[in-house]
Order: sequence, then C-alpha cells, then structure tokens
Amino acid sequence: MSDFRLGKHRGKFVIVWADAEGNRRRHSLGTADRSEADRLFARTVAQIQRRPDPRAETIDDLFEVYIEDKTLEGKNAERAGFARKAMKRLLGSLAPSDLTIEHCKAYATKAAGQGKTAATIHTELGYLRTALKHARKRKLIPEEPYVWVPPKGAPRERHLTRDEARRLVDACELPHMKLFVMLALTTAGRAGAILDLTWKRVDLTRGVIDLRDPDRQANRKGRAAVPIAEWVRPALEDARKGAISDHVIEWGGKRVASVKKGFAGAVGRAGLSDDVTPHVLRHTAAVWMAEDGVPMDVIAQYLGHSDSRTTYRVYARYSPGYLRQAAKALEL
Repeated sequence: MSDFRLGKHRGKFVIVWADAEGNRRRHSLGTADRSEADRLFARTVAQIQRRPDPRAETIDDLFEVYIEDKTLEGKNAERAGFARKAMKRLLGSLAPSDLTIEHCKAYATKAAGQGKTAATIHTELGYLRTALKHARKRKLIPEEPYVWVPPKGAPRERHLTRDEARRLVDACELPHMKLFVMLALTTAGRAGAILDLTWKRVDLTRGVIDLRDPDRQANRKGRAAVPIAEWVRPALEDARKGAISDHVIEWGGKRVASVKKGFAGAVGRAGLSDDVTPHVLRHTAAVWMAEDGVPMDVIAQYLGHSDSRTTYRVYARYSPGYLRQAAKALEL
C-alpha cells in the first residue's frame, strides 16, 4: 500500500492512496477546513490500515469489510453488525460464490423459529445483499451472488390507546424508563434517537427537542426537531437538574445502551400484550396525529420521513377524512 496524502474532491479534503493492487483509492474526511483535515489525517489513516485483509474469502469477512468501510465514512453500521452476528453461524463461513437461494431461505426459516418478524428477517438479508454489493464494487469478489430476501410482511397495526399509554407510563418503575416512554410517545423518535439524545439538543427555553445528531451522518432513517409536549416538560426539567452525564436518558451517570429489558418489564406490569415494543410508541404517536386530523405532510416532517408517500401509505387510513370524499361520491 502506497503513501497516503491529502487531496481535495468536490470542495472537501480527502485521503488518497493506492491499494495493494495499485488501484487509486479515496476517502473523504467530510470537511473543507484544512486544520480540521490535518487533525483527522493521522487517525483516519490508522483506521484505514487496520481494515480487514481485502483478500477476504468468506461472507463474514466481506461483512466485516462493509462495516469497517461504513464506519470510516461516518455512517452508523450498528444494525449491519447485528445482521452479521445473526448470520455468522449459518452463513458466515460460506464463500460468496457458494451462497444459494436455499441458504437464504434456510436462514429465514431458522430466524422465524427464533421469533424474529418478517420485517427483521427482510432487513438482515437485505444487509447481506448490500454487503456483497459493496464487496463487488471494491473488487473483492468477481461477481455479486444473488441474495433471496423475503417480503417485509404486512405493516404493523399495533398501537396504544391513550389509556394503555397512561398505564405504561405509570408502570415504569425507574425515572429514566418513564422519561424514555414519555419522550417516545411525544417526539415519535426511534429508540436509538432518544437514547442518543444529549442535553445540548434539548432547548427548554424555546421548547424544542432536536433529535438530529450533528455528529451523526444522515442516513435513510430521518430524525426531526419537534416541540416539547407540556405534560413531559416537568419530567424533563427534573431530569436536567439531576443530570450527571450529557445524555438525557442515563442510568448511573452513563448513557443507557438499551431499554429492551426495562421496557418489557413495564409492558408486563401495565397488563399489555408482548407485541408492544419500543417502536410501537413511535407508531402510536403517528396514529394519534392522524386520528386527530393532522395533515400527512406534517406527520411526515414529525417522523423525519424524507418521502411523505411513506407516511400516506402507512397512516392515511387512520385519518378521519380518509376516503370520505370518495365514499360521498357513491351516495345514491
């Protein structure tokens, strides 16, 4: 591998080098500021040099390359890492050229037997497809094998009534869990966005919570800046006074990595069914807005959807005016 040097591409600084095969490679530092580029240079070069061997031979090797590359680009590769771990035992040791439709279907059957939903299996095999496509672009494999991916399944229908939501909030025994549920219901944020939320993005004076993390490169799962619900404000103010860490949802002075266990306990104490997951709270918030007649494009902004057609497809049927004009045209 040749020496690394700084260059510029489309107005931003990049690291340029030649790989073991003599191919010119380029990695963006994401900044147009020379001092910032100089600061990032040595650390990023070290990361590049620690990348997996490009002569990767197995699916697990190629998954590792994909995750390393996405991480270096500043993208969140956590979910890809979960998919890699889930597939490692059954598919990880296969050579890409040996992968068949039967392998993919066998994985889907096994995952379904472990209780995974159709949507989760779809996502995991989708990451496998993306990792192999990435390997083909990097010329680590001569061709991209076909990856069978099952349908996502029907959209989730489960959402909470207001009474169920109140019971869930009351069933949270720990303050950080109660605050998480309250924020999930009123910001419509995904669990990861709420757990990532820091106090510098909570403006109690203006009454705004900004779920958009400036240190996190945007991806297809959008985040939004939304108003603070008045019934949540006292809990937020109390949490701010007692905060030890930078994160809004903290326990023992540290960021909470997962609320799955605490959430499941609260769901049980509230007498709710076990299909109520943290994501159901986001879905619930959107349904409540639709039922109250909030326009779909506004709900899309609240959810951080980049394409409002997604919002219409999932939530339009909950609107009180849904198809009302069409039905009126059919009156005798």
